[in-house]
Amino acid sequence: MSKITLFWMRRDLRLQDNHGLYQALSQKKNVQCLFIFDKIILDKVKDKSDARVTFINDTLMEIKKELQAAGSDLWIKYGTPAHVFQKLTDEFQVESVFANHDYEPYARKRDAEVGKFLAAKEIPFLTFKDQCLFEKSEILTDQKKPYTVFTPYKRKVLSQLTDRVLQEFPSEKLSREGENLNKSVKHKTSFEFSDLGFSRSQISIPPKTVLKNTLQKYTEQRNFPAIENGTSRLGVHLRFGTVSVRQLAKTAKKLNDTWLSELIWRDFFMQILWHFPKVATQSFRPKFDEVKWRDSAADFKKWCEGNTGYPLVDAGMRELNATGHMHNRVRMVVASFLTKHLLIYWFKGERYFSEKLLDYDLSANNGNWQWAAGTGCDAAPYFRIFNPMTQAEKFDPEDEYILKWVPEYGTDRYVQPMVEHNFARGRALATFAETLKGDKK
Repeated sequence: MSKITLFWMRRDLRLQDNHGLYQALSQKKNVQCLFIFDKIILDKVKDKSDARVTFINDTLMEIKKELQAAGSDLWIKYGTPAHVFQKLTDEFQVESVFANHDYEPYARKRDAEVGKFLAAKEIPFLTFKDQCLFEKSEILTDQKKPYTVFTPYKRKVLSQLTDRVLQEFPSEKLSREGENLNKSVKHKTSFEFSDLGFSRSQISIPPKTVLKNTLQKYTEQRNFPAIENGTSRLGVHLRFGTVSVRQLAKTAKKLNDTWLSELIWRDFFMQILWHFPKVATQSFRPKFDEVKWRDSAADFKKWCEGNTGYPLVDAGMRELNATGHMHNRVRMVVASFLTKHLLIYWFKGERYFSEKLLDYDLSANNGNWQWAAGTGCDAAPYFRIFNPMTQAEKFDPEDEYILKWVPEYGTDRYVQPMVEHNFARGRALATFAETLKGDKK
């Protein structure tokens, strides 16, 4: 039976500066790269032309070509991870399995099950930190507890963000040389994209190159959605690991502290999800789950479709529906509108974003929704309510962004506001105050 070591790719779809791949190629011979299209995840995706699935497939094809150029290959499987590993360990003598850490609740459960299966066969399952700068309990308070407020967390991170932490792993060099890659053990894989039951999406993915000009002007431009390259648009690449967060942090340290702060926010929400996995489905402060949220399907539908009568909200939702992207400033406005103006539970909005956003990341999306709703750990106070009209005046003063996505704005064809701002604000304040009456947390 042929001996192989597997490197299981998940949220690290690149050969360069890949920690787990580097460790595998440094320690083992006959390293075979593997990707599993997880049936459990894909079965939950409603849109069968989801652009993220097309993006993953196209990225895998690029990696496959790179590995084939080095005399090896990428094995692509479709099924449940447990079933795939069962078949592979039946067919080959798998000496060990390498991967990078994954932190979401489902991923933790999946890895525990795979690890248990491999352990029963005496196959080591070795995982490494790769998708964040600091993980798990690397950054703790002086009382050895996880941070739940961002500013002191950021301060601690910056004090420890040394060159050693940002050291890159030369996995690309090792894979290009191909010395320890599997070249002899062949395996018939007849994977076709159509096997997944998805059709190709026509939505384009932004490039993963960071424009130096964008970063140099990021602090001044990042809040204005009409500016074409005002933000990096790297969210989808961070989500699937087609870029290295270490490389991005090094660039940010040189060019823009504000952008570095955004990368630290990403780590912060990741460690919140790790230490408090309940936040995936519940408010960080349980009291907020007692809010008498409104359950209006008609209002939620208007919000989803971008027909609220508030032009910045509508522009954002239409941009999201059409492209899978929404500008960060606008995300805050639409989230505040749903949770405060319409008093609809934040989780419904978070789930809608999970279906639509190309860069959907559970920890960041959840953290930002709870921030906007005022229910999270480092929450904006519940009484901070964005005024969508003044936000538009401040950040889209010429209506460029709004008119791009809501061309009927300013004509009699544009819908009237579905709720009056002052009324909605007062209703939200009264509802939250009533819920929190007597709460000392």
